[in-house]
Amino acid sequence: MAKVKKAFFCNNCGYESAKWLGQCPSCGQWNTMVEEVIQKGDGPTSKSATFSPQSAHPVKLSEIKGDMAEERLLLSAGEFDRVLGGGIVKGSLVLIGGEPGIGKSTLSLQIPLSCDGLRTLYVSGEESSRQIKMRADRLGGEQENVTVLSETSLENILDQAKALAPQLLIIDSIQTIFSQLVDSSAGSVSQVRECAASLLRFAKETSTPVIIIGHITKDGTIAGPKVLEHIVDVVLQFEGDTRHSFRILRSIKNRFGASAELAVYEMTSSGLKEVLNPSEMFISTHGEELSGCAVSATLDGTRPFLIEVQALVSTAAYGTPQRSATGFDVRRMNMLLAVLEKRVGFKLSAKDVFLNMAGGIRVTDPACDLAIVISILSSNFDVPVSQKIAFAAEIGLSGEVRPVSQIERRIAEAEKLGFEKIYISSYNQKEERQHKKIKVIRCSTIPQIVRDIFQSEAGR
Repeated sequence: MAKVKKAFFCNNCGYESAKWLGQCPSCGQWNTMVEEVIQKGDGPTSKSATFSPQSAHPVKLSEIKGDMAEERLLLSAGEFDRVLGGGIVKGSLVLIGGEPGIGKSTLSLQIPLSCDGLRTLYVSGEESSRQIKMRADRLGGEQENVTVLSETSLENILDQAKALAPQLLIIDSIQTIFSQLVDSSAGSVSQVRECAASLLRFAKETSTPVIIIGHITKDGTIAGPKVLEHIVDVVLQFEGDTRHSFRILRSIKNRFGASAELAVYEMTSSGLKEVLNPSEMFISTHGEELSGCAVSATLDGTRPFLIEVQALVSTAAYGTPQRSATGFDVRRMNMLLAVLEKRVGFKLSAKDVFLNMAGGIRVTDPACDLAIVISILSSNFDVPVSQKIAFAAEIGLSGEVRPVSQIERRIAEAEKLGFEKIYISSYNQKEERQHKKIKVIRCSTIPQIVRDIFQSEAGR
């Protein structure tokens, strides 16, 4: 008998080594090498992981037609189509990842149910056909064109897909699918890599869009080798707290559109419902004005929305003051506190500072800096800021108020929601049109804004 062939693979990037290594030479991670069986003595060998159809031949770039390069299929789901860049591209491979119970299977089944006449093959390696039927009855929609297959063998799945010739193929999930060409358990590095490469070949050769569901690890990254995210065309991350009803679908990678788009959904008893105006979700509905609250006009991708920033500043009860931020980078918050102390003269080094982004969203837009500074000072002075004032500016290390991109979109969103004032940087270019319902206030330094806001608020 031939000898069993084994190798060591990196769980993070998929690097292959003939022996165990403490540190992966490719990605630099420690203790990520695991041993797996590649093939047995007379077993079949794995195919190449690259896409190489038999009819491939060189074509000049000028000879490729625009409609040939990107044919999109509308899925009758406005927000999902927008995150994909205007519909799913034929022959593309889309990966959706998220925590258990966040709604990945619900979203993937709801897509074909909401599309009339879209032939869909729904493959589930985690649930039986009866379980999928029960969910489909709860979600509602057209079930005639949806074919369900409960299978985990990749070869059987591809045979059925070629026989049915669906317009959309959904795999739930990639960690449960295994190929007979690889002698390792489902979910291993080699299995995930081989199955994803085979699905990519099928998608490109047949021009069939494929949506695959992926699990995530405890630190929030998509499970499996990092090469999985490199193989697919689109990576979507499903975020949110399972204890709340709102979900956020964020585009991390998109070869056919913007890679920073965002869609908001609400989980209801009849499935996921699109939230067309997410600003209403992120702005507090309390009637009275409270100190430590400020509204920021942020931008995620091409969608502007307003979010309430909440801060709490109190005297440190212990020797070392605490710094905590939810939904925001705590290191950037510490930088803003240092700017307030060094450049403006506010002594906050002996006080606890807690920061929270309302609605459970994570914000990385630098335009949120000014709202964070105002909310911290509002809590420190115990003086509330009017709920009719919005902020959109970045704070530099020298204390200057820096401009942000696409300011016209931010002003228009604040004006639509009934805000009376918005503070922006004086270095922003003049607006293309005049805003009659909102007053745009330009400023260049933090002391100028502090005097304008807190002196007027204290005098009310």
